[in-house]
Amino acid sequence: MNTTSTTAPTLDIGIGGMTCASCVGRVEKALRKVPGVQEASVNLATESARITYAPSDQMEARLRRAVRDAGYEPRAAAEAGPEDLSPWAGFAPVAVGIVLSAPLVVPMVGELFGAHWMMLPAWLQFLLATPVQFILGARFYKAGWHAAKALSGNMDLLVAIGTSAGWGLSVWLWLGTTSSHLYFEASAVVVTLVLLGKWLEARAKRQTTTAIRALHALRPEIAHVLSKAGAESDVPVAEVLAGDRLVVRPGERVPADGMVEQGQTQVDESMLTGEPLPVPKAEGGRLTGGSINGDGRVVMAVTAVGQETVLAQIIRLVEDAQAVKAPIQRMVDQVAAVFVPVVLVIGLATLLGWWWAGAPLETALIRAVAVLVIACPCALGLATPAAIMAGTGVAARHGILIKDAQALELAHKVDTVAFDKTGTLTVGQPRLVSFVTAPGTDEAQALTAAATLQSGSEHPLARAVQAAAQERGLAIAQPDGVRAVPGRGSEGEVGVRSYLIGSLRWMEELGVRLGGLAADVQRLQGEGATVSAMVERTAQGLTPVALMAFADEPKPGAREALAALRQRGLRVVMISGDNRAAALAMGQRLGLGEAEVLADVLPGDKAAKVAELKRGGHMVCMVGDGVNDAPALAAADVGMAMATGTDVAMHAAGITLMRGDVSLVGGALDISHQTVRKIRQNLFWAFAYNVAGIPLAALGFLSPVVAGAAMALSSVSVVSNALLLKRWRLKSG
Repeated sequence: MNTTSTTAPTLDIGIGGMTCASCVGRVEKALRKVPGVQEASVNLATESARITYAPSDQMEARLRRAVRDAGYEPRAAAEAGPEDLSPWAGFAPVAVGIVLSAPLVVPMVGELFGAHWMMLPAWLQFLLATPVQFILGARFYKAGWHAAKALSGNMDLLVAIGTSAGWGLSVWLWLGTTSSHLYFEASAVVVTLVLLGKWLEARAKRQTTTAIRALHALRPEIAHVLSKAGAESDVPVAEVLAGDRLVVRPGERVPADGMVEQGQTQVDESMLTGEPLPVPKAEGGRLTGGSINGDGRVVMAVTAVGQETVLAQIIRLVEDAQAVKAPIQRMVDQVAAVFVPVVLVIGLATLLGWWWAGAPLETALIRAVAVLVIACPCALGLATPAAIMAGTGVAARHGILIKDAQALELAHKVDTVAFDKTGTLTVGQPRLVSFVTAPGTDEAQALTAAATLQSGSEHPLARAVQAAAQERGLAIAQPDGVRAVPGRGSEGEVGVRSYLIGSLRWMEELGVRLGGLAADVQRLQGEGATVSAMVERTAQGLTPVALMAFADEPKPGAREALAALRQRGLRVVMISGDNRAAALAMGQRLGLGEAEVLADVLPGDKAAKVAELKRGGHMVCMVGDGVNDAPALAAADVGMAMATGTDVAMHAAGITLMRGDVSLVGGALDISHQTVRKIRQNLFWAFAYNVAGIPLAALGFLSPVVAGAAMALSSVSVVSNALLLKRWRLKSG
């Protein structure tokens, strides 16, 4: 169960026995009737349901009962034994069906090639076909009966009615007439082909979950815990606690999230971030559970375990994306709700039409059977979820985590990409490149006061001031009464003096006159630096103390990544809180023109800027990494957060980029385009298959055997087409 403090609880339930899009609608309808259920979304490809509900006693038991009463099998969402991964799992019924059906169909195949093999006697045909019809095909009767009781239809009902009609006709012809031509082979072969198709489909669907299984496999089973006395002991990873000290040996997987305390090494994080090169780790470096240690032995301090680790969050994000229904799928479900009843009417019309036209009853019945068999809506139910599972899985392997199906479906429509500057397009580690003091001010004393005032802040500019003071060996004390002013700066007392440090805009709002420092402001901004001011609050007012100029560097490959986005026909915009001169200077280094740089934007105004970009029907993607980017990420049509940033930004975004590589933005848009393309292809072929197949069957051009084969292959082809997404690769540059 997944719960949060701000949303209604959700529950995932595995569902066995679903076969087509009509089953999805029936299970959803049953779940939504349970008192307290707010939303229910069923996924045919994952064979699971996600239910959002108001807190209530015994809700899980009620939901499971509702699934069972609807004719399906409730089970644990993650229920999968080792045998489920075997390529031949579940093939036994298919093999039995092939063995029993082969003697029935071989004489027919021989006639196609001019060979006249003797047909089996009627009693032997009956003995071979009946076990296939009523033992191997029992699942169709069971599920079809539940559908009929609920006054709805599904694939099983169509197969059960169609094959029963073929078997019953054969028995009637055998016992009640002198006809030598029976149709036992049609009913037996159709059941066998449908079982074969479902087995191939299940085998293909297992491949769409390889990403999730691979992520689960990253969790090691044992951790080497280091006691206070220095002794090592092996314990299950599930028993590791935050604060434990662990030994990670060369070549082992890191058991949990933590920090390097001793040693240095290189870590392979490719399965988590998509980064192909090992990442150096020294003392103080962050380790992520599931990554592979290189050739160095390190001691780590555990900071997060269990569901709080980065790996657990990644798995949860991928599972969430695969469980949630895409908007386009809702339209398919609406079609499926009326599809089966319409097909039953068409089948009956086919039977009556041919009989009225003078065809023998057996001919009319066989053609009606062909209509029922070929019309099964299996492919419709698999078209969308299979593509989404494959797309989100391959994206995760490349460091792109897609939080929900809606973000995946919308991203391909984006025509404008807005980037935050610091930490997104730049390295995010600004340096203090110039510290200009007012006349008569002691530089060391002013820098010490600035570093002291900023000592409790994690802002990149504050850290740059602290680093500059430490490089000069200045003593940083504890400030008194520091108060942050969001989007502007901070103020506080250092000793007996009161200082304010913040943006030039804040200083202008406060009416500070920079006097002789004004010329330095223009010079530093012209050089592309971000300039802040430090003033002292005195009895005479606010007196300038110093100017601080900061410089950041563009991320490697950022310029090329932005150029690649523009080549795709996208508008690229950089949103920055810097003054225009500094923002334009950085924009120029990134290859952006004046119209593509939005400067002097306060953190609280970023969402408003995104809203402006959306005017005129534009689809906007916002890319950011900080807490102050969260409103803008939520306001955009598609939000992308750099995982190198904050958890707040990641929760507000629909897509998370697991490493700070700007080229992943283009990759996310591309995988969205490819996935939606596969969805459209699948839906086209699923609909086209039925639109073309039903009339052909009704007109007598398809036998039940051919219809059964076509129906089985349609589901397999849809899933196989979706699996082609696994070949997707991130384009460089």
